[in-house]
Parts: sequence; C-alpha cells; structure tokens
Amino acid sequence: MDLISAWFQTGALLLASVFLLWLLSLRLRDAGIIDSFWGLGFVLSVWAYFVWLPGGLAERKWLLAALVSMWGLRLSAHITWRNWRRGEDFRYASWRKEHGRRWPWRSLWQVFILQGALIWLIGLPLLAAQASSAPLGWLDGLALAAWALGFYFEAVGDWQLAQFKRDPANKGKLLTSGLWAYTRHPNYFGDALQWWAFGLFALAGDAWWALLSPLLMSWLLRYVSGVAMLEKTLKKQKPGYAGYARRTNAFIPWFPKSG
Repeated sequence: MDLISAWFQTGALLLASVFLLWLLSLRLRDAGIIDSFWGLGFVLSVWAYFVWLPGGLAERKWLLAALVSMWGLRLSAHITWRNWRRGEDFRYASWRKEHGRRWPWRSLWQVFILQGALIWLIGLPLLAAQASSAPLGWLDGLALAAWALGFYFEAVGDWQLAQFKRDPANKGKLLTSGLWAYTRHPNYFGDALQWWAFGLFALAGDAWWALLSPLLMSWLLRYVSGVAMLEKTLKKQKPGYAGYARRTNAFIPWFPKSG
C-alpha cells in the first residue's frame, strides 16, 4: 500500500472508532470518554501504519511502534483511572448544558470528529517513520533519548501529582516539590517532548515536513488545551499560585527563581 492510501485508510479507521465512541457517549451521557481514546488513537494509528507499510526499515518500525504504544497506553490508562466514576468532565458538562437538545449532534463534530481529525493529522510523523527505509542513524538515537526523557517527565509528573492528591492533608494546597519544582506542568512538557522524539524519527527518514506535528502538539499543549486552560482554573482556586508562577517556569523545566 502506498503512503497516501495508508494515511486515508487510517483516517477512515479513526473516524469509525470515534463514531462508535460517540454512540457509547450518548448511552452513558458522558462525552469525556473521548479523552481516554486520545492515546489509544495514536496506538491504533502506528500499528495500522506498521501493517499497511511493510517497506519501511524493520528496526525503526518496531522501535517506534513500541514507544508510541508505551506512551499511548500509559496515558489512556492514567486518564481512565483519573476520571473513573467522577462524572462527566466540567468542560463537556458545561457544553451539554449550554447546547441542550442540540448537544448530541454537536458533540459528534465538536468533540469526537474533531479529536479523531487531530489524531489523524498529528500522527503524520508515525506515518513517515513507518514508511522510511533509511538506515538507523544518530537522529534515531537522539529521538530515543528525547522520548525517554519525555516519558520520565510525563509519567513521574502524573504519579507525583496523584500521590499528592491522595493525601487529604494536601486538599487545596499546591504541589511544588519533585519535578513540579522545575516546571508547573512537567506532564505536559514530557508529552510534548515525546512528540518531538516521534518527529525526529520521521526526520531520520528524510520527512522534514513531519516536524509540523510536534509544533502543533506543543502549541496545543502550551496555549490551547493544556497549560493555558488549566492555569485559568488554578489561578482562581489555588492560594499562592501567583507566587509559585513567579518562581517556576510554566512549561520548559528550569531551576526555580529566588523570591
């Protein structure tokens, strides 16, 4: 199968998946189930490309599929565990209230098809890297190192926050230790860094255009759905957040500022 056919066929697979999830969300009255699919959608994509593009370098294909699977499965498991039996996320609940009877159809486009399309577009480095027959080189090594660092920041950051929230004594308090002493959002930084790693794997296969994907993911995490959205809530709900923000970088880790 050629590159374009594999891309469009994967797009159709993602469209079918989010449509089925939408039907399930109508039954559950919970559009938040799409969040658990975010990581799984990329796992589905990378293995689809693995099968449909047999001409790529086997070593890179297996390595990329394994790394994407580790990232995506951990992320989806974490989101599912975090949201289990907590009701619909406030974002979707507010949209449901705002749109009333129109919400079921609106959610299909505004939530499910939109996220499926983003997975399809952002997953372009996976397509390029799986198709490349270029030999492994230093860029692949750099990509692996970047992925490992990003996975550490995301997984450990999520774990530290979960442990902090488990202690009732920390209710209403800020986590400012561990990785959270160096960046206010270590998990989002780690997520973005892993996507730069996937972009580097594609670049190693001479697909420079695939770097648009980590650029888009970094922008979304920093300015749209990640840091920017969460900080609006944290500034209102967490006393002392302004001081923490003055001392600590929002995204890229660095040593805390004095004062």
